[in-house]
Amino acid sequence: MSKIQRRCLFQNGKRMKRGPAFILSICAICAICGSKSEAARRPNILFLIADDLGWADVGYHGSEIDTPRIDSLARAGVILEQHYVTPMCSSTRACLLSGRYSTRFGLDSATNSQVFPFGTVTLASALQSMGYHTGLTGKWHLGSQPVTGPRKFGFTRSHGAFAGGVDQYTHLYKKGPYQKTWHRNDVHIDEEGHATDLFAREAIRWIEDSAEASDRRPWYIQVAFTAVHIPIQEPEQWVEPYKDRIENESRRRFAACAAHMDHAIGEIVDALARTGQEEDTLIIFTSDNGGSGPWKPSGLYPGTYAPCPVLGNNLPLRGGKGTVYEGGIRVPAFAHWPGILQPGKLHHPIHVVDWMPTLLNLAGWESEEDLQWDGRDVWPLLTGAEKFPESRVLYFKRGRNYALRKGRWKLVQSGSERVELFNLDKDPNEEDDLSRQDAYLTRVDQLTALLEEQRRLDGGEK
Repeated sequence: MSKIQRRCLFQNGKRMKRGPAFILSICAICAICGSKSEAARRPNILFLIADDLGWADVGYHGSEIDTPRIDSLARAGVILEQHYVTPMCSSTRACLLSGRYSTRFGLDSATNSQVFPFGTVTLASALQSMGYHTGLTGKWHLGSQPVTGPRKFGFTRSHGAFAGGVDQYTHLYKKGPYQKTWHRNDVHIDEEGHATDLFAREAIRWIEDSAEASDRRPWYIQVAFTAVHIPIQEPEQWVEPYKDRIENESRRRFAACAAHMDHAIGEIVDALARTGQEEDTLIIFTSDNGGSGPWKPSGLYPGTYAPCPVLGNNLPLRGGKGTVYEGGIRVPAFAHWPGILQPGKLHHPIHVVDWMPTLLNLAGWESEEDLQWDGRDVWPLLTGAEKFPESRVLYFKRGRNYALRKGRWKLVQSGSERVELFNLDKDPNEEDDLSRQDAYLTRVDQLTALLEEQRRLDGGEK
């Protein structure tokens, strides 16, 4: 049995019980990995995060935007048709790196404050402890000062913006104490170039360095694009193809931004192939939240920008960024690993909190400490070893708005009074509220009780 087969016997750091699911997992893993000697190596992990990319902003979901490199990777991998994140950017990033709902740290929004206490075991620090090179290029937004930068939480290398969406060329954030935010290895720097190109260039350099290293240690690289977040500033070469195809100027510039990011992703993937690392690398792609609504410059940013009345497209899903409806929390996502993950679609719900337990189990990490993960290892779902998982509770919060999903049922609670109930199997676009029908009152009560249980586990708000 190979190392990767042995690693997959563990769920959330504990050995799987030798029941039917165990046997199915072993059979699937052996079928996938048995004849591939390279699969015994711990995988490189390339985690790609788009910023504010909506459900209908990728070609494989029927968008008018050209995303050929994203589409190619998705169709050759496992398309995650029910991949959930949080309604906002910082909170999704906290979920990814902790395996816990960000609300456990008191976070349900974007923040420039420190999120994790020093010493928190993160996805990056756990991989680093196993000998992985770990790097983050792009947006951090979990503590927007050098003292709380990525290198304090497990990243060997860091580059990009401590804070959120920045001017693409000056790399300045909003006016105030966090305006100067561009850095390398948690030290402020100045750098020329468009942010999307610079993130890709940094990731490519790290990939090439790894290929040339004598020890060829595995790596985890998180590329956190600021595309397609405002302010949107794109060279004419990316806008030109859409001049006769998209009438609305704002949407046209948004499309150019997405296409530019797609091209950058292609360059990174080309670097994997060029250095002989493509078959050793698991690629995961997601957006941090749903597409955003209209934006009008308010003077907070240091430059001059055009209004953006039309940005992301989440249709046919309801809502968008900042909401707990599906359009705010269900995003385009896929997992891609040539020769290991077979092309297909996964329709079971998974959450960004699942990636930490999944990736650490895959890498063979074990801990004596209970990290109180809200996520679970979804590798058996990705490989097809598990066909019918038990229904689980997924929890979402943004301000005074909450949502909870269990199985096909989703409860939305807005403020202290309004409650809605949706059957997502029959009504994925949340158009038919069942909460006031007598036949579903017990269901509302059950889900409300589960929601209260989750709320009691949350930390104080930041």
